[in-house]
Amino acid sequence: MRYSILSLCLVAALAAGCSRDAAPPAATASREAAAVAASDQKTAAVVDEFSYSEPSKVRIDDLALMLQVDFDKKELGGSATYTLDWTDLKATQLVLDTRDIAIEKIVGERADGKWDDLTWKVGDKDKILGSKLVIESPSRNKRIRVSYHTSPNASGLQWLTPAMTEGKKTPFMFSQSQQIHARSWVPLQDTPQVRFTYTAHVTSPKDAMVLMSADNDPKAARDGDYTFTMPQKIPSYLLAIAAGDLVFQPISGRAGVWAEPAMVKKAAKEFDDTEKMMQTAERLYGPYRWERYDILVLPPSFPYGGMENPRMTFATPTVIVGDKSLVSLVAHELAHSWSGNLVTFSTPKDSWLNEGFTSYVENRIVEDLYGKPAADMEKVIARNELAAEYKEIDPKLQVLAQRPGTVSNPDDSSSSTVYTKGAWFLQFLEERYGREAFDPFLKGYFDHFAFQSIPTTTFIEYAKANLLAKYPGKVSEAELDEWIYQPGVPADAPKTVSPRFDAVDAARKAWLDAGTLPAKDATAKWSTQEWEHFLDGMPPTLKPEQLAALDASYHFTGTPNGEIAQRWYPLAVRSGYAQANDAIAAFLERIGRRKLIMPTYNELVKTPAGLKLAQDTFARARPGYHPITTESVEAAIAKAQSASAKQ
Repeated sequence: MRYSILSLCLVAALAAGCSRDAAPPAATASREAAAVAASDQKTAAVVDEFSYSEPSKVRIDDLALMLQVDFDKKELGGSATYTLDWTDLKATQLVLDTRDIAIEKIVGERADGKWDDLTWKVGDKDKILGSKLVIESPSRNKRIRVSYHTSPNASGLQWLTPAMTEGKKTPFMFSQSQQIHARSWVPLQDTPQVRFTYTAHVTSPKDAMVLMSADNDPKAARDGDYTFTMPQKIPSYLLAIAAGDLVFQPISGRAGVWAEPAMVKKAAKEFDDTEKMMQTAERLYGPYRWERYDILVLPPSFPYGGMENPRMTFATPTVIVGDKSLVSLVAHELAHSWSGNLVTFSTPKDSWLNEGFTSYVENRIVEDLYGKPAADMEKVIARNELAAEYKEIDPKLQVLAQRPGTVSNPDDSSSSTVYTKGAWFLQFLEERYGREAFDPFLKGYFDHFAFQSIPTTTFIEYAKANLLAKYPGKVSEAELDEWIYQPGVPADAPKTVSPRFDAVDAARKAWLDAGTLPAKDATAKWSTQEWEHFLDGMPPTLKPEQLAALDASYHFTGTPNGEIAQRWYPLAVRSGYAQANDAIAAFLERIGRRKLIMPTYNELVKTPAGLKLAQDTFARARPGYHPITTESVEAAIAKAQSASAKQ
């Protein structure tokens, strides 16, 4: 998942040797199946505190979905059929995770192929975990089918009216399953420990194209009747679905863009380096094992930058700015095809194994395609934000591998820790061992644990055997422990400098000291990253006339670039620059991506006038926000209201 494109923030409330288009050969598939079986035994003792399921007793091996998309009711309805592997022959219950799902009927398949009703019970609802679904299966049925329908308020689904879309003609629906929201639209063992294949038969209105994190056919007819197959095993958080007015534009023989008609050509042009990114990643880390890599550009209400659903990255349109300055999003989500989708964390406590590795691989792709200066600027931006965050957050959130009970909601982890500190740790290993040793290590890691879910301890064991023992004297176990289990960043962490940012710093200082704006011929060449750094280095507040001068020269107010907006508008709010209020309201109403809008909401709620603007704007924007975004904004407003009432 991409909480940000070029920088990372703390998010509350709460990614070349084989055929490019064919499935892995039988021998490879057999080897992968054996590896998964071995992994199942190893992870059986790993407890996921965010799931009711009991994978040490029984596991879902395959999921078959039959779903109908109902835009009027804002529901998915149908059935889920599970092919089960009963690993504990004494077990007689299948325990599934659900949240706000209405169960209609549950049946189990007998040995003779007939189906019998099964006894089941839905437990009390927990605000975070949802409700436990316990299915009694005295004969340990090989297959069990649950008929159900979702709630219009399912936390993992967003339903948009035609007015909320680009084309304004057709409603839109999309899912967001990570971290534990898949349980709101499919009853599942909603833990990354359990990986399964799946098929789906989905019906919808004929004017809606349906896509899933599966084998989407670029030439599929839009007829309201769709079938999908995902032959590789995936964890539940990578289960995804979308439906709306979507068309396809190819980028290469194995990559392309799905988007609304008005957006698709623009998006394909912005992302036309995707095939080059795939080839770079394959050269460094081994073959791409998911056959196709397509990008679905969602409406602006998508709460994240991107989501790495296999074969179908879900992406925010806020990165399409016309100059490719924010396409590291694609590098990040593509990198998840190795770190996360291929080798997966076994519980959300170990999410750095997904996001830290992915952020590191992303940076290597950016360096290879766009040069080291571009990669270094992104590192500096991310690390500056991490340093600012570490001045405020609890030290227990600053460790890569969280202790049990650290957070009650897996969406509440420190993104700067799991993304930036995780990537920084891998850069530390890279510099100590050299790329000639570290690159083969990482490639071997992805291959060794392919299609498995592992905890941090398994990575440590692998690193000790394949780095520390193989190349003694370069990294100690104590250094490994400090990076993974201690708060903060070690004092000997690698330093990154950016000469281009040095020039930006000098320009900013000249303006703050003497009011001399940078020369236009210089700023005309600045990238988005340089403008970000220019604004990031400003004092907490400026005089309104200073903001007016910047606005007159650079037109920050009303900018279509979300990365600049999410820096400029909080500065404007803190500085009392009321001239930006209309543009702020319009921005918050138009965009639902949490990383871009929460900094402005968080500043607005600090004053009575700002709080009113936030409340009024949120009231208008709320129908178009994803439930995850809505929860974040509500929490910020409620906290401010509570503080005001106590005064």
